[in-house]
Amino acid sequence: MSKEKELIGKTAIVTGATRGIGRAIALTLARQGANVAFNYLSHDELATTLTEDIEKMGVGALSFKVDIKDYTQVQQMKDQIFEKWGRLDILVNNAGIVRDSILAMMSQENWREVMDTNLNGTFNMTKAVIVTFMKQKSGDIVNISSISGVHGMARQVNYSASKGGIIAFTKALAKEAAPFNIRVNALAPGFIETDMVAGLNEKYLKQAIEQIPLQRMGKPEEVAEMVGFLLSQRAGYITGQVIGIDGGLGI
Repeated sequence: MSKEKELIGKTAIVTGATRGIGRAIALTLARQGANVAFNYLSHDELATTLTEDIEKMGVGALSFKVDIKDYTQVQQMKDQIFEKWGRLDILVNNAGIVRDSILAMMSQENWREVMDTNLNGTFNMTKAVIVTFMKQKSGDIVNISSISGVHGMARQVNYSASKGGIIAFTKALAKEAAPFNIRVNALAPGFIETDMVAGLNEKYLKQAIEQIPLQRMGKPEEVAEMVGFLLSQRAGYITGQVIGIDGGLGI
């Protein structure tokens, strides 16, 4: 089987998929043959467009306007996906937000919102699927962390803490789930061409790119291709790893 179609018949869930890295991941997995379900919070038109683009590849698509901070909503989404396709194989925890400021000026609300979405959302989604994965003795999980979670970034104490938590979550769950043939890995992207990065101060962004050995930002598709690899049998002996996709910034 060619690598382009090695996920045929599998069911994937991608969180936060209407834009940027999430959208690129959803399309990559569809291209590899997986049926793809995804959630989003706003941008109904983008969700409709993504659904259509996935279906053009000859696979199924399901969209859910669901807040991953709410475990009840997440569980209901999981149940509907399983009812539709009768199986669950892949989870990509991609959804995340930023609320940057120095700690001295950071509100409790901005701390909680980032932790609830990025870290608690990852817990909620994984908790919802893990028993199914354990019962069937198979499943693959990829968590999208960040270079901020590896090295820490000024003005991002909340974001760095949430993404560092995802790394620890990944390593602990990889040990726990391995006896059930479940693999869990994480990616730590650096500066990627997304709406989130586009919102950064232009001067700061220019200075950041100067620090990247490859002297450019990454593309969402470059992150998505690594996700596709980690979810394939070509990566069957890889678990508990944190892979940087940062143009060398973390060296």
